[in-house]
Amino acid sequence: MSETSAEDVVATAAVAAAGWRRAGVAGAAIGVIAAGAAAGVAVERLTVGRGMRKKARLALDASGPYGSLRGMPGRAVADDGTELYYEVDEIEPDLGTSRAGKGAGASVPAGSGGRRRRLFGSKDPAPLTVVFSHGYCLGQDSWHFQRAALRGLVRTVHWDQRSHGRSERGRAQAEGVPVGIDQLGRDLRAVLDAAAPEGPLVLVGHSMGGMTMMALADRYPELIRERVAAVAFVGTSSGKLGEVNFGLPVAGVNAVRRVLPGVLKALGSQTELVERGRRATADLFAGLIKRYSFGSRDVDPAVARFAERLIESTPIDVVAEFYPAFTEHDKSGALPAFRDIPVLILAGDKDLVTPSSHSEAIADELPDAELVIVPDAGHLVMLEHPETVTDRLADLLVRIGAVPAEAR
Repeated sequence: MSETSAEDVVATAAVAAAGWRRAGVAGAAIGVIAAGAAAGVAVERLTVGRGMRKKARLALDASGPYGSLRGMPGRAVADDGTELYYEVDEIEPDLGTSRAGKGAGASVPAGSGGRRRRLFGSKDPAPLTVVFSHGYCLGQDSWHFQRAALRGLVRTVHWDQRSHGRSERGRAQAEGVPVGIDQLGRDLRAVLDAAAPEGPLVLVGHSMGGMTMMALADRYPELIRERVAAVAFVGTSSGKLGEVNFGLPVAGVNAVRRVLPGVLKALGSQTELVERGRRATADLFAGLIKRYSFGSRDVDPAVARFAERLIESTPIDVVAEFYPAFTEHDKSGALPAFRDIPVLILAGDKDLVTPSSHSEAIADELPDAELVIVPDAGHLVMLEHPETVTDRLADLLVRIGAVPAEAR
């Protein structure tokens, strides 16, 4: 990719500002701020030098090979024909084969020679599968640390939601049909039917992924009753996302709420120009990504860079078409479907996107669930504090006998 000049930075931001002005006074204010910030970035680019910045980014990419884990690929077909990409990590033969069932008792420890392991009382011959669903503007690789920790111990499925990662752009959306959380729930069902048609399941979802799980339960409550052994909700919400202030003052958040849907729609119709602008103002957006992804100051730079790459890989028109679904999302009525199974609810205490109060609201509906609020953690808690998230997830899997306690 060729370097962009300082003049390109300012020019692109100026065009964006002009477009935002059409959204009204608040939109004009946002445009002016963006242009000013971009100009500051331009000065920094002239000062620091292109070569040095490029080397720094390449060094960060090389020092943390996050997102490099790959499994057996597969494709599921959604009800509108969209192909959904997933990968399966099978159990290593020398670690035994994990099996579990709802309501079973103690587990049989894994022995040498690949002896199969299952819960007493379970008659299901299929292995338990842990299915990871990622969040908005991310992809299956956002679970890198948890995937690495569980690799070989338990069968896992990682998938890319429609229009994200390696999955196909939503065919219904290409025809003008708005995307909704209900559609994502049906997509998850398609992935389960293709990647884990039999056996017990553990569902793990971050942000939009957790909402996807709620939509699955709303549409297919019998699936939850019959096959789901446990669930984990990470940094997600059951509704009322239209009330989130994103850490902004009242006047600012009201302005954003008024203009953001229209701004995103306008930007989504100018994909080439906007993508050029995103590349030109990469340093500016890196700061925004860090603010809304992490809660602590000492985030590993390689991890922060990995988060940037994940988010930047989502095209602006996809960002625009998914955003309205969150203000309409309300699946609190689906939560009782999870009351009879072990539930982990985890969130960062400094999450500005899905505040921890939303996790607490889920816990109010699921009083037997384990609620964990992680200190100094933002929205991407599974990347920022991977040990904490993996530890609590491992405890959940040990509790249902999906992995042996010694493996933890």
